[in-house]
Amino acid sequence: MAAHNILILGASYGSLLASKLLFAGHKVSLVCLPPEADLINAEGFRVRMPVKGRQGMIEIDSRKLPGKVSAGSASDYDPQHFDLVGLAMQEPQYRSPGVRELLGAIARSKAPCMSIMNMPPLPYVKRIPGLNHAALAPAYTDPGVWDHFDPATMTLCSPDPQAVRPPEEKVNVLQVTLPTNFKVARFDDERKTSILRDLANDIEAVRMDTPEGLIELPVKLKLHDSIFVPLAKWAMLLAGNYRCITPTGMRTAQEAVHSVIQESKSIYDFVNDLCVTLGAARSDLVPFEKYAAAAQSLTRPASAARALQNGATHIERADKLVQLIARQKGVSHPAIDAIVALVDQRLEANRKKAA
Repeated sequence: MAAHNILILGASYGSLLASKLLFAGHKVSLVCLPPEADLINAEGFRVRMPVKGRQGMIEIDSRKLPGKVSAGSASDYDPQHFDLVGLAMQEPQYRSPGVRELLGAIARSKAPCMSIMNMPPLPYVKRIPGLNHAALAPAYTDPGVWDHFDPATMTLCSPDPQAVRPPEEKVNVLQVTLPTNFKVARFDDERKTSILRDLANDIEAVRMDTPEGLIELPVKLKLHDSIFVPLAKWAMLLAGNYRCITPTGMRTAQEAVHSVIQESKSIYDFVNDLCVTLGAARSDLVPFEKYAAAAQSLTRPASAARALQNGATHIERADKLVQLIARQKGVSHPAIDAIVALVDQRLEANRKKAA
């Protein structure tokens, strides 16, 4: 099968997907900060992941993979030269100088885009029928960056695999802590969807050569017909990630979910019910029990909590997006309202400090 040429904005989480694409023989260009780009161009990148039944981690070294990787800054790339664009930065980063202009060029090029953000881009939300999309703008750092996208060119890939950059390592090392699958929704257009199907099949077929023989690696790309499948992440974010944020600091996702499990389940079920109201089937979503079991291994605070702790003045606001959508459907949950209020408060304090 012909190799695809793929542009990914964001080399941190983006390198996890990139490693799978390179393993399958595709060509990947990563948009990142100059020091990261220089390091990746000189030394490639490493992704470490646990494999069931094996001790320790398997390390994937991009230099040893059949596909080719390069890295550069936002101004180095013309989106017209790519078959697919992956959006793997945090939502507030898309308004930053350079990235904003590249995003505009991507919109004008009509290149198919696959977002791997916790926060679904506004053009993807526009694929969900029956919402007042203008009223959702306050959930976005700068909703204007999405204005020129045709929703038909945007799909969403649920960033379910969890990964961190080990602080003691160089920035070209990523460690997978929860090796689940990426779940991507189809495009409305079959020609664009066929690119996703190619990538999913190619990644499925990959085997890694080890001294004990060929082994299958976790973290696949799974293509789904329902546009609601990636929204299964919303319940996880609201019951886990955002509840890592506390008034004075942060806690692990495991603590957030399991310290008051009844409240976690109440929030989780509320968000899943909201997704069903929007058009999801129950089978598109993940049962709470499965999520709660996975959360036992989430022994770090979520990235939103870490960002707030480090003084961030903007973070992804999937909490606010869910709250605003629920209000449009005439429902609310007191714990979600409390989460949104707390995040607003912590951001306001950080902004005052930064000023």
